[in-house]
Amino acid sequence: MPDRDPIFDTPEGLPRLVEVMRRLRDPETGCPWDIEQDFGSITPYTVEEAYEVADAVEREAWGELEGELGDLLLQVVYHGQMGAEAGHFDTDSITRRVTTKMIDRHPHVFGAESRDKSAEQQTKDWEAAKAAERANSGETRTLDGVALGLPALLRALKLQKRLSRVGFDWGATGPVLDKLVEEIGELKEARETSQDETEAEFGDLLFVLVNLARHWDIDPEAALRRTNAKVERRFAAIEDRLAKKGVSPTQATLDEMDALWNEIKAGEKAQSQSG
Repeated sequence: MPDRDPIFDTPEGLPRLVEVMRRLRDPETGCPWDIEQDFGSITPYTVEEAYEVADAVEREAWGELEGELGDLLLQVVYHGQMGAEAGHFDTDSITRRVTTKMIDRHPHVFGAESRDKSAEQQTKDWEAAKAAERANSGETRTLDGVALGLPALLRALKLQKRLSRVGFDWGATGPVLDKLVEEIGELKEARETSQDETEAEFGDLLFVLVNLARHWDIDPEAALRRTNAKVERRFAAIEDRLAKKGVSPTQATLDEMDALWNEIKAGEKAQSQSG
């Protein structure tokens, strides 16, 4: 009978997960695939897992969320193990650092500062603390430190929030709407010149749309996810209706599918109003 693997005698929870990852990365006895990975190759999985957490929350799939959070935690431990191997940091130092940061940024909970403040004031204090940290780390420009790896819409939103804090912002939505019309016109003109210019103007248009979302307190990523889900839901309903006729989408005409789309849209609207 083989000896019991000592992994089962390691305390459950984070200590066992850390040890599992150390074992997987062991150059002599670990998993060949895990041994070959580095920060660059693992980061796409980290981003993917974060999106899967967001997806589970969006769908309120609470039964799935635990597993998705575990997958995301595994990514943190993975980075921690690679950091330990390179002498940069480890999972314990990651935990200590974020714990210290949370304590320092909440003096109204862990210190003598009064708790009598609004959530809005706490947000301002949080941003002020982050700005001080950026300055101490040598990031002196307004837009320093906005992560390049963020989704483009989210990064645009963060850039605009930074700009707004130093007064580089419209004070009302009217000028933003005017700018939106202006950018649409420039996009039309660019289409007559080159693909490169069209892409540039299209980016400008998206940036203004994000600005409008910010002024109207809309999360552009959440808004687009909502539309994506709506398209998936409605086209699935189109496929179901076509299937009852023995027709696939490739066999149907655009006019047929468009008519079904409008019927489904009207039905959803009526159901929403009655609810």
